[in-house]
Amino acid sequence: MGTGELDREAHVPAGTSEGTPAGQPAHEAEGAAAAAPGHPHGGGDAHAHAQGDRDARTAAEAQSGSDTPDGSAGPPRTLAQALRGRGDGALAALLRARPDLLNPLPGDLTQLATRAGTRASVVRALERLDRFAQQTAQALAVAVEPTSYGTLLALLSGDGNGNGNGNDPAVEAALPRALGRLREQALVWGGDDRLRLVRTARELLAPSPQHPSPTGLGPTVAEATAGMSPGRLQEILAAAGLPTTHDPVSAVESLTALFTDRERMAALLDTAPAGALAVLDRLVWGPPYGTVGPPGGSSGTADPTPVQWLRDRGLLLPSSPRTVVLPREVALYLRGGRVHREPEPLAPEIRIAAEHRPHTVDSTAAGQAHTALATVEELLKGWRTGGPAVLRAGGLSVRDLRRTAAALDVSEQIAAFWLELAYVAGLLASDAEADERFAPTPAYDEWLDLPAASRWTALATAWLTATRTPGLVGEQDAKGRTVAALGPDLDRGAAAEVRHRVLALLAELPAGAAPDPGTVLARLRWERPVRTPASGPGTREHSDPRSRLAGWTLREAELLGLTGRGALATAARALLTGPAVPETASGAAAGAAGRDPAAPPAVQSLAAPPSVQSTSAAPPSVQSLAARAALAAEVIAPLLPEPLDHVLLQADLTAVAPGPLERPLAEALGVLADVESKGGATVYRFTPASVRRALDAGQTAADLHAFLAGHSRTPVPQPLSYLIDDVARKHGHLRIGAASAYVRCDDIALLDEILADRRSQGLRMRRLAPTVVAAQADPAALLEGLRSLGYAPAAESAEGDVLITRAGSHRTPRRTPPAPVPDGPPVPDDTLLAAAVRAIRAGDQAATAVRKPAAHTTGTGELPRTPAAETLATVQAAALTGSALWIGYVNAEGAASQRVIAPVRVEGGFVTAYDHTADEVRTYPLHRITGAAELADDPA
Repeated sequence: MGTGELDREAHVPAGTSEGTPAGQPAHEAEGAAAAAPGHPHGGGDAHAHAQGDRDARTAAEAQSGSDTPDGSAGPPRTLAQALRGRGDGALAALLRARPDLLNPLPGDLTQLATRAGTRASVVRALERLDRFAQQTAQALAVAVEPTSYGTLLALLSGDGNGNGNGNDPAVEAALPRALGRLREQALVWGGDDRLRLVRTARELLAPSPQHPSPTGLGPTVAEATAGMSPGRLQEILAAAGLPTTHDPVSAVESLTALFTDRERMAALLDTAPAGALAVLDRLVWGPPYGTVGPPGGSSGTADPTPVQWLRDRGLLLPSSPRTVVLPREVALYLRGGRVHREPEPLAPEIRIAAEHRPHTVDSTAAGQAHTALATVEELLKGWRTGGPAVLRAGGLSVRDLRRTAAALDVSEQIAAFWLELAYVAGLLASDAEADERFAPTPAYDEWLDLPAASRWTALATAWLTATRTPGLVGEQDAKGRTVAALGPDLDRGAAAEVRHRVLALLAELPAGAAPDPGTVLARLRWERPVRTPASGPGTREHSDPRSRLAGWTLREAELLGLTGRGALATAARALLTGPAVPETASGAAAGAAGRDPAAPPAVQSLAAPPSVQSTSAAPPSVQSLAARAALAAEVIAPLLPEPLDHVLLQADLTAVAPGPLERPLAEALGVLADVESKGGATVYRFTPASVRRALDAGQTAADLHAFLAGHSRTPVPQPLSYLIDDVARKHGHLRIGAASAYVRCDDIALLDEILADRRSQGLRMRRLAPTVVAAQADPAALLEGLRSLGYAPAAESAEGDVLITRAGSHRTPRRTPPAPVPDGPPVPDDTLLAAAVRAIRAGDQAATAVRKPAAHTTGTGELPRTPAAETLATVQAAALTGSALWIGYVNAEGAASQRVIAPVRVEGGFVTAYDHTADEVRTYPLHRITGAAELADDPA
């Protein structure tokens, strides 16, 4: 659709036949609203919304004279006029719901109406409607335009005269809300007796062979018979018992009138042969197309006699030589007037799968939060000297991901989650070196210095706002390539919004209640349904992107400690809702039963029932999230285990840490011993290699003995003391330096033993002096080779001093965390909305102001053009009298525009004036004004 067509929709009067389906009279749907049951007049949201629009329109008309171009009051005839009759609050609501309309800012309401009808904008608006609002729009798309409220209600709930159930109370109650939302988003306009769907939405939602509608309806009689010969139309009329006509148009109208008359349709179907109704039943709820066999053949699906009877009477119409279609009017009769088989006016209820004590949920979640902190710390500690290499296309290789999962003792999918969590929190990045590798960032060291509760909230807030989706790791992209962890293809704009919405739904349940995951997914699919639901054999259930994101959210929230046993934890409620509103006395009494009187005040306030707490699914601002994170840290801090300053040494060369250790103790013990098992208590194993590692770090045997004695609640076992002394006695006898590499030792017998060992032949060593042996390997390889033979060599510098090696020195340059990828334009704040509405109003006032005829203006819509002297005289006169002018202006870039100004001062070749279009005082060069004309009515 071109811009010209959209402009026509913004300006074509509603009395024309634009958008009316071919062959259908435009007067069929009028006049039924007043007597329709369930009409919102007399009370209801839709009536209040319409009344507010009428009040705003009255105020606008009182200010500008009239809402219609001809000066006569009346209903809006175009979408632009409907928008012009709205108040500022309604326009701000439209721009908030559809922020894409703001970029760039429309010059006036006509431009806003045109942009609101573009295909991309309409598609985005339709995708953000809930299921019932979409069903309402689909019903309007198959109805005659304009449509009355009563007709729309009958299409959604049935007319009650056939197979329909009459006016469904749930549909009747929910329709005003759905229709109000469509009106608010400028997808529907007009009064309750003349409802119109914007043309682009009608084209998108109306049934067609190329794009089947979710309603399952086919084309109208007029559309299905568009290419049919006049003789065949007369044959159908005769077979249906209708009088013949003189032209195809009246024949189509006669057949349409038959199919919409319930009494005559019932009489016609009573004469149908056996099997004809069964054929209609197979097509009535869609798809409406069926295949027939060749004439005289028995291709096997059905007896051709019922089909032929239906074709002769137009109940089935040909769409191709071998295909027939059920006309829309016939399908609506068979459905009892309903467009959808199952209208869904109410959101699915989230069922509770299990209930737990809130304290149990919080304790479980805190335990998982502690595990999350330990896992991230262990992951990055393993990469402290440089992690795996970065793939050429970005990300982590499958082999390195498998190694990481084995090191963490988790599955590859969970390992990808921890990697992505550290990445979005800014703790992990690539070092951007020549041989690019992943490594911890300087922010990781700062994160380690924070209290445990603050470290957890840093991870939780980063996960909540991130758009990266670890669940996609290992899957195939559009080009058949495997999606890599930490790669560039993991951003999904809807991830942050889905995470907030899933947790918000959990927050609506009572404290300690775990939901049924299937009902959570069903609720999300109702709130944001996919336009073309997946169906058919072999289709995976819950395969739409939002359902997959919701499933991953539930799993990741449990891993991170936001939920415990499936229920939302109190700390997570703090991240979502912040401090609770003050309670009334009745609210406090109602919520007292579910609270722990010994809990902190923040915990007690967040344990309020859902009626007290207000939950928003929209992601909060940065300042609000920081305040909520501080509150969440206060809530979870008492539940996290306190770090310990001691271990329990045992005679089997192990040490048991009965809980998390203080950071200096944990780091020192991690060098001196190897972790053997993890869990509630961590077991460390002392080995010759681990003791040698501590000696390489610059410790002495006396230092190690003092360290163990100072941090053990049990005496140091004698085997551990012997191990330390034995390794320290051998450590450093061999010295290795760079010649390319050499071995130096004062013990000649020890060098003789090394040279005689067959296992050292791969190092290719030869004696240079009695105490010096040279090797062709580099010093690092020589160190590892001799250590593998059971020796304890030490590296030395060029000056002969022992080199002390310390772990954890490699860090990337300072990096910023990856920025979330937005899912469409950001929602504007109130200040921006107010400024945008003022600018659009001012531009619309300039565009619609009634002007006196301007000289040298050849046509409507052109800029006024007057001689320079006449322009100067007109502007000076307006400055003296304080009147407003309509001017044409060309800026420095050559862009022409028309403006309404009130001149204040004219001097030095410039005019200073209040610009009604820009709503501010501006100065214009006189030589850039093409012309000036007085206004018929002063807008000031």
